[in-house]
Amino acid sequence: MTITTTDVQTPPNASSTPAKNRAGDRNFSWATRGAGMLILVVLAGVAAFLLLESLPALSADPADIEGGEGFFAYVWPLVFGTLAAALIALIVATPLALGIALFISHYAPRRLSQGLGYVVDLLAAIPSVVYGLWGIQWLAPNVRGAWQWLADHLGFVPLFTGPASATGRTLMTAGLVLAVMILPIITAIAREVFLQTPALHQEAALALGATRWEMIRMTVLPFGRPGLISGVMLGLGRALGETMAVAMVLSTGGFTWSMVTSGNSTIAAEIALDFPESAGLKTNTLIAAGLVLFVITLAVNMAARRVVTRRQAFSGAN
Repeated sequence: MTITTTDVQTPPNASSTPAKNRAGDRNFSWATRGAGMLILVVLAGVAAFLLLESLPALSADPADIEGGEGFFAYVWPLVFGTLAAALIALIVATPLALGIALFISHYAPRRLSQGLGYVVDLLAAIPSVVYGLWGIQWLAPNVRGAWQWLADHLGFVPLFTGPASATGRTLMTAGLVLAVMILPIITAIAREVFLQTPALHQEAALALGATRWEMIRMTVLPFGRPGLISGVMLGLGRALGETMAVAMVLSTGGFTWSMVTSGNSTIAAEIALDFPESAGLKTNTLIAAGLVLFVITLAVNMAARRVVTRRQAFSGAN
């Protein structure tokens, strides 16, 4: 049977107008562009507000800043506390999140994996105040012995110099609370990324004689590395900006290099505790500290985006 061009008929509802020239597509394109530009506008507005309000503190006489040594002498202990608590949280949470995500995606039975996934997601819905109460009422009293052991046996390391806190309310305890808080974020993203690994890649590895762990190491982890890094960075952003839980757990007592003694604070906790009663130059100083936290978070996210972009070529995702 010969088919001529007259035998092929155009469907009655088909439009001859190219998709990019249709009014609906044009409107949707402009709407998405506007939404994307709105993010940049809001980000620029926040940065401009922080910078303008920070100028009085940055240009003030050092004697007028709390501590009497200038703004940077005031803020760098807070930067240390912020980065130290976030780093402790990442060191604890990342391996746990990776293991939980792999168990849910590749080891647990289907019914158990679904239920466990719901439980992990529910952890992200717990308010920060509840984590803070748990940290100050249960975790801090129960880790005093561990911090005392670190001070007794590893006291020669500046980070574990004693005397250990009698209350357990230390930067190390705050880091553990933050680790529990960011655990569901990293786990959820890693789990979804691992589930997207092409089945043909996994089946090919198993067909070549690889064990389940070897299959995961050769296919799942390389494929999910960019997503895992993104999840870790999101968790880091939560840890850097967490306020109430850290403010409730830490007990102020001045700066110290030790993670097991009382003292230290974070930028977010300092702002939350002092801003309601601040006025004048003190308010500008706290806003300037917020600007420093803004810059740190922006730099971390830019570095993470660069790492993810470089890793995509080797992940198998493309």
